[in-house]
Amino acid sequence: MSRYWPATVATLLALSACSQPKSGTPAITPTATTPPVTTTQPLVDEVETPPPPPPPEQHEATGAAGTVIHESVTVVENEPEPVKKESAFESNSWTTAVGLSGGAGGTYGGRGASTRGGSAESYANVAPSGYLTPEASPMSTFAADVDTASFRNVLRQLTAGRTPNVHSVRLEEFVNAMRYDLEAPGPRTTFAIDTEVAACPWNDAHELVRIAVRTREIETAKLPPCNLVFLIDISGSMSSAGKLPLLKRAFGLLIDQLRPQDHVSIVTYASGVKIVLDSANGSERTRIHDALAALQTRGGTNGQGGIQAAYELAVKNTVPGINRVLLATDGDFNVGIRSADELESFISEKKKLGVFLSVLGFGTGNLKDDRLERLANRGDGTYSYIDDLQTARRVLVEQFGASMMTIAKDVKLQTEWNQKQVARFRLLGYENRALATKDFTDDAKDGGEVGAGHTVTALYEIERVASAAATNEPLATLRIRYKPPQGDTSREVSEQILPAKSATAPLSRNGHVAATAAAIALHLRGDDHGGTITEASLTKMAAAVSRAQNPELRAMADAMVALQKLKAEAAAASKGGEQPR
Repeated sequence: MSRYWPATVATLLALSACSQPKSGTPAITPTATTPPVTTTQPLVDEVETPPPPPPPEQHEATGAAGTVIHESVTVVENEPEPVKKESAFESNSWTTAVGLSGGAGGTYGGRGASTRGGSAESYANVAPSGYLTPEASPMSTFAADVDTASFRNVLRQLTAGRTPNVHSVRLEEFVNAMRYDLEAPGPRTTFAIDTEVAACPWNDAHELVRIAVRTREIETAKLPPCNLVFLIDISGSMSSAGKLPLLKRAFGLLIDQLRPQDHVSIVTYASGVKIVLDSANGSERTRIHDALAALQTRGGTNGQGGIQAAYELAVKNTVPGINRVLLATDGDFNVGIRSADELESFISEKKKLGVFLSVLGFGTGNLKDDRLERLANRGDGTYSYIDDLQTARRVLVEQFGASMMTIAKDVKLQTEWNQKQVARFRLLGYENRALATKDFTDDAKDGGEVGAGHTVTALYEIERVASAAATNEPLATLRIRYKPPQGDTSREVSEQILPAKSATAPLSRNGHVAATAAAIALHLRGDDHGGTITEASLTKMAAAVSRAQNPELRAMADAMVALQKLKAEAAAASKGGEQPR
């Protein structure tokens, strides 16, 4: 498998005029298989920490696949003082990767960021994770991530006939961008947990472990009042059709969902900051639409000043419900930033007041992906990339509750692998969400935030101990630690992951979707352990995915095939045009 596709965009575009690629891929009907093997265990009692709690009051509810889930909640009359929070994303390697260490090159997109050719886009340069052994490292710990920006951004690059920047591919965001058919949690539980162990599609000697965690959905009508501040970049770099014009249409969809109890403010920033609208209520939709429609691009980009003004408005207009700043930009904060760390500290402090940040990335050629992802992490929010109105509708309308209302904060996952069963393992993706083992129980370390109706999916590729293949001893123990939205006392749930009945057990439909998304990401990254992944195998895997449920995944597979054909035709045309020596 080629690690990088070598042809330049300019060459491809020039040669494609002579030979256009064929579109579409043949339909492949998946072969019939036996039912997938999934593992679902009752959760261990959920308890709050710290010490020492009185006997818990236990509730019983029906969870995924009809399993009874026991969740115990201890009432603590006097909660301890909140500990000072420290980001879970503070590792030196990650800080350096996005150029946040201060001093020369210490701004976003600086030292360690990945750019390409004449493009001003920048991405964090994060090395893929490798295999670990349970003997040396039995614990695998990471913060939850529900961002999806990477998938949409890479699809945009492929659709444009470009080989994606390898650092723009974040595997976990591919997997979490998919739609799954998962059972919702019971009325008294925070999460429904679904685990699965099956054959690995790209390595016959390995197995794939899928972990899925889902929160319950909340209808928009039942959401608490919303206090939203649109923080909109109207600098000169936002003038193209895929930026401010699309942004206006996207926010227009959200405005149409507002209820009378909701409030919207609008702050713009360019070379200066302007409060366009101060807390108009949801019954004033026309007024909000008019204010949005009147926006025009101008000047430079004082992003820091805009964020400060937006948070001041959000705090001033706080409601007993959802308080959130929605930053919409291409990420080019190139004026007025004295210190990136100072800006992030400001955002981190404001979330203590109950004001969170969601980030919407727009446009091409200037996208500061590394920066936008980092800001969303700091603000307890999500990072989405919007390149068309359909995606805007999904993020701002269909997933409004998930995007706006936090169900669990500081969510961390930890798997403890059984060395009697597992020879080695690797977590696919989540490289920039990795935590030290001790960080799991350290409440001073941030985890990730999960909204209403969100699903967090993680995949492990494992190699079994040969002598343990016939035993039913657990492969691993999964633990999830989190806090309720309005509290600082952590809770934990746990579940054992049992082996499949057969090493050749096929993936379930949900497992196949997740594996296909992961395989595409591995191939685009040129993964060293990608096994038998090829364009042909990816086409076959994608053909078995429902186009109605996950049309974007099918579109990405088609775009990869089209790009490969274009390159092959370009290479053939180039070779045919060579003059004999």
